[in-house]
Amino acid sequence: MKHLLMIWILVFTGARLCAQVNVPASTATEQKLESNTESNADLETEDDAWLQQLHHFIKDPLNLNTAVEQDLVQLQILTPLQAGNFFSYRKIFGPFLSIYELQAIPGWNLQTLQKIRPFVCVSTQQQLVESVKARLKNGEHSLLFRSSQVLEKAKGYRQDTSAASHYPGSPQKILLRYQYRYKGLLQYGVLGEKDPGEQFFKGKQKIGFDFYSAHVFLRDIGIIRALALGDFTVNMGQGLVQWQGLAFKKNSEALHIKRESAILRPYHSSGEINFHRGIGVTLGKNNWEATFFTSLKKTDANLVIDTTQAVSNFVSSLQSSGYHRTKLETDDKGIQRQCVFGGNFNIRLKHLHLGLNAIHYQFKLPLVKADYPYNKYALSGKSFSNYSIDYSYTFKNFHFFGEAATDAHFNRALVSGVLLSVAAEADISLLYRNISSAYQALQADAFTESAGPGNEKGIYAGMEIRPNDYWTIDAYVDLYKFPWLRYRIDAPANGADYLVQATYRPNKQLEIYSRFHSRSKPVNTNPDQSVFPAVEALLRQDWCIQLSFKLSPGLVLRNRTGLVWFDKKGRQAEQGFLANADIMYNPPFKRYSGNLRIAYFETGGYNSRFYVYENDVLYNFSIPVTYDKGVRYYLNFNYDINKKLTIWARWAQTIFKGKSLIGSGLDEIRGNKKTEFTVQFMHTF
Repeated sequence: MKHLLMIWILVFTGARLCAQVNVPASTATEQKLESNTESNADLETEDDAWLQQLHHFIKDPLNLNTAVEQDLVQLQILTPLQAGNFFSYRKIFGPFLSIYELQAIPGWNLQTLQKIRPFVCVSTQQQLVESVKARLKNGEHSLLFRSSQVLEKAKGYRQDTSAASHYPGSPQKILLRYQYRYKGLLQYGVLGEKDPGEQFFKGKQKIGFDFYSAHVFLRDIGIIRALALGDFTVNMGQGLVQWQGLAFKKNSEALHIKRESAILRPYHSSGEINFHRGIGVTLGKNNWEATFFTSLKKTDANLVIDTTQAVSNFVSSLQSSGYHRTKLETDDKGIQRQCVFGGNFNIRLKHLHLGLNAIHYQFKLPLVKADYPYNKYALSGKSFSNYSIDYSYTFKNFHFFGEAATDAHFNRALVSGVLLSVAAEADISLLYRNISSAYQALQADAFTESAGPGNEKGIYAGMEIRPNDYWTIDAYVDLYKFPWLRYRIDAPANGADYLVQATYRPNKQLEIYSRFHSRSKPVNTNPDQSVFPAVEALLRQDWCIQLSFKLSPGLVLRNRTGLVWFDKKGRQAEQGFLANADIMYNPPFKRYSGNLRIAYFETGGYNSRFYVYENDVLYNFSIPVTYDKGVRYYLNFNYDINKKLTIWARWAQTIFKGKSLIGSGLDEIRGNKKTEFTVQFMHTF
């Protein structure tokens, strides 16, 4: 029966499949990262672990005949329904005979296959138990060096600056990373990183880099499912208690609302705050797993010294930038000592999953926030704890999941969602969240409007419709409210978020998508300078269309046009326009490749800004916040010197019209140009 099914697939759909699988699957990734930058107050993530993982799967594809659930989770491509259908199909029909058989899985289609194809393979070889010797000798070593710099001299580097503080270090950003990896079973490495303006082998950084990181990570050693030594991240439940890895929120993939990750992950990125340093272990057998971890490290904080001796010294905030350039920033470095311990226990009973999660933080110095009304429920004190139950259940085309959490003061939080396949051409997603105004969790990241879980109620509904093999329509609506005050929101308030996107892929040469996004977000407004500012939901709407056309196997042309309307009929009305054109050249069987973009933008101000993904060197990306009026262009180039050594170079420049100063504070640049240059080398052996 299975061989007949395979013949049917290859005869009747093979031609169309061959026209699809070679299309680059980068559009969804770009849109997710753009959405995350916008929702995180313009901050780009420094966590490149996901990009490293995808690159690893390109070089060493995941064998779908031996893959387990955790392997598919690492891809962050499939929905839980698609993953569940994958394992059910494999259990019924046995090992896959061809990659094209994936299209026969319920809930999978040409677009799903296109997204996952570069990272997977089908092999009949049985996975053998790997010896310790094989893990230590048969892996790949890599040494990566990256340096980037803004070429124009900012105010903080000029000797004639009258500023009270300055940048004593050089303007280069430097990253050096060594890593050894054998499949997903053994990984270890070290990393050093210096930010622009930080000193290097002098001053406050006499030992070289400002930030060092090291890790050892092992998997599948008997009962030990995972062992982390050094730096690692912890991801539990749906992010209400702890989530330190990269997590996406609302974006154009309306069904991707569930947090999924291994609980322990090695940490080998350059971000200096959001990770643990210590030891973690996951033990497991059959259908149960137990994870335990502990961490002790110093972290940045703003120290307040009490000169009256009425109370002890305390910190007013925990710093998260990782910058140690000026005296004030270096004074904050490592002020707070953070001790963490926690664990998870989970069990699987056929289609049901249950998990118990707990974490406790103990600080050296108490945290005392400024006495503002919106800080009434902010984290305070020297110790914090969170506990939760997470769950999921799958029945046919229905997947139910969620997490219920509490803190040490019994303030509650709930996130619960449903994924439902209502037809072969349509799926829907629903998610409800109800998080107390007093609930607080450190280094947590749930599917919420806010950056962290707290002070929010809302309901999200999404849908994906696939009328045929060429069209995909995604849409969502999210209605939420903040029951208590927030920063820049001096009263309880409501908000709304709507998105619809249509994608057309008629063949392997052409992809077009068009997206409309409307959100009404509350914020303080006071145009008349009254004593009591009003809270108003300001409407921002944006529309974009992007066309990608493959002229040949190694040449792709792409164009994107976008419009923004902010407070369209109000007193703060702004409009924005952006258009860019890309040429991406990656000839088969050649040592070189590159891409070029030129963009024109014109906005009424910051409120009508744009977020547009830019290609960069390997494992890196850029999403500059674009506003005002000008032209931006960049050029990327890479060359394989030999089989082991590769070099990348990037030149990017923004030219503003009618400006004599760019930026502000110590980052202020004289003139109307800002130029960035990056060079990267990677040696593998």
